[in-house]
Amino acid sequence: MAYFRIEYYSEALCRTTSFEMFFPNDTSKERGDIKTLFLLHGYTGKAGNWVPEELANELNVAIVMPTAENSFYLNGLATGRKYEDMLAIELVDYVRKVFGLAMEADKTGICGLSMGGYGAIHTGLAHTDRFGYIGALSSAIIVKEVATMKPGDDNGVANYEYYRECFGETDKVLESDANLEVLIKKLKENNKEIPKLYMCCGTEDFLLNNNRDFHQFLQTEGVDHIYKEGPGTHDMVFWSGNISDIVKWMFE
Repeated sequence: MAYFRIEYYSEALCRTTSFEMFFPNDTSKERGDIKTLFLLHGYTGKAGNWVPEELANELNVAIVMPTAENSFYLNGLATGRKYEDMLAIELVDYVRKVFGLAMEADKTGICGLSMGGYGAIHTGLAHTDRFGYIGALSSAIIVKEVATMKPGDDNGVANYEYYRECFGETDKVLESDANLEVLIKKLKENNKEIPKLYMCCGTEDFLLNNNRDFHQFLQTEGVDHIYKEGPGTHDMVFWSGNISDIVKWMFE
């Protein structure tokens, strides 16, 4: 695969930012035929590929990896922090136009780990016209915990001010689109198709109950999805061991 690191000016972030990209070497494919996977990093992470390159080549998939800092891939309150718009609108349009990638949602997947798992689910549900498949590993579905935070609180990962910047006013977050359950209910109310969803989490992961709760919500709402648990904790061993199954499910 060919590797690119591209800098461009983002209107959503009001500054120059960058993303990384792996592009399949199969030059026989016409423009518009190449499927795309947007691969999202976790909290404190950065853009990077953890999809086996031979699998991406075999499936003829381009992998786009944004750097979104610790944003939860949401539109923050402050100017220059519209990370959802950067990813779902700017970056999708950019790579489709510049690299001639497939435009259809059913040829476009989004997947992430931890914070990126939440970001993949949220972005996919908020932009169903752009993403047909969602993969989420050890997802940081923490909106219910965020809702309990008050000024001065610090949970050892980040403080109240950080969560407020990402998710908005914490006492209103459960009713906002930052709550994945709200997005699901809106899609159902408007009779919109919900993207295909694959979730997995390690049985020793500190986020296991959060993922189980959302899985239970999806079952209650009658939302078709795949949910798997297996031995593992919140680390790259578990994520690397499961990413191939998700990518094959999306594109094989």
